[in-house]
Amino acid sequence: MDQVSLPFAGIRVLDIASFIAAPVAATIFADYGADVIKIEPPQQGDPNRQTWELASYPKAGVNFPWEMDSRGKRSIALDLRCAAGRDVLYRLVKQSDIVITNYPQAVRERLGLRYEDLKAHHPTLIYAAFSGYGEEGPDKDLVGFDVTAFFARAGLLDTNRYEGQPPGVVMPAQGDRSSAVSLFAGIMIALWMREKTGEGAFVSSSLLANGLWANGVGAQAALLGGFLPPRPPRDRPRNALTNAYQTADQRWVQLSIVREERDWPKFCRLVERLDLLTDPRFDTTEKRRAASADLVALLDPVLASKPWPWWREQCDAVGIPIGLIGRLQDLPEDIQARSSGAVVPCLSPGMPETLAAPFQLDRVPLGPRKAAPALGEHASEILTQAGYGADDISHLESRGAFGLAEGRSS
Repeated sequence: MDQVSLPFAGIRVLDIASFIAAPVAATIFADYGADVIKIEPPQQGDPNRQTWELASYPKAGVNFPWEMDSRGKRSIALDLRCAAGRDVLYRLVKQSDIVITNYPQAVRERLGLRYEDLKAHHPTLIYAAFSGYGEEGPDKDLVGFDVTAFFARAGLLDTNRYEGQPPGVVMPAQGDRSSAVSLFAGIMIALWMREKTGEGAFVSSSLLANGLWANGVGAQAALLGGFLPPRPPRDRPRNALTNAYQTADQRWVQLSIVREERDWPKFCRLVERLDLLTDPRFDTTEKRRAASADLVALLDPVLASKPWPWWREQCDAVGIPIGLIGRLQDLPEDIQARSSGAVVPCLSPGMPETLAAPFQLDRVPLGPRKAAPALGEHASEILTQAGYGADDISHLESRGAFGLAEGRSS
């Protein structure tokens, strides 16, 4: 399927955002054919261009965060602090459908980037604002990253903490990309509303809201006064039948016998331990919970007696839920990840594969994902298409409105 027949062909998105969550929402639009113009500050551009240098990021020889998060976009380095830069922005807004930003509210006001400012130039504009903690409330101006707002404030770090242990540290951006999908969904609703009413909309989402949504079981219970204590250790779980075990080939697996009345007898037959069915410590669900430490002690050598391939084959054959706890080292050889469309070809230099947005559409083959832009790479092209002549562009450059790229580099 060529570009003109992609679902968002003819839609223009202005990505005036930094780091990950908000820009990734724009990346999904780019994947599906929208013309996404990334408006970046001159000199350094989006700080996400440099995140791969952080100690918390794996080193892979390629600026993969930038390539993954900004693929398929065009870049212009526009200085919104000056009037000439804002004039260019407003002209681009008139020619666009969607603006996505995660600038703090005070910065939006200072740069003339509020919804009210842009709506004056485009009454049917869809304006999407992403923040750490939301658009209203006492913490609306706090800077939020996914580890602080999505994981920490929303209770996910505490929910997953083991008893007697401090909260674990998450890998970078694990909350950002799922939050990007929710922002994308909100924008899609606004687009649909505009089709029906002809009116634009203000869309907002936040890391806090997405973290609470992800932590919904615990968060909804908390609103009702229900809480679980910190998670007990693996050898003394709440339920020995939904627990991690190590196999003979030193792989960890997750046993997930949730429908115990059906699957616990099948498991006992599979491992030839029918005595467990009549053992007075384990003959009811309540007793198995109370004696979870004893049951783990019995199941540990059972699971350790066979390798993972045996467990997969035998459990699958009788319908017992069990899953391998994957290691990222396994991903390059994961046939299923490619077959399912989760890993796809990519045109970024030095990066032949990348991750797809977590959904596919029937009859919309996207082809290899495009490369991410260099800072200001498309400035002249964008300005020309916006109606500026060569003299106009030279005049804007002399006024410091934008910077031109000096070759492709991340």
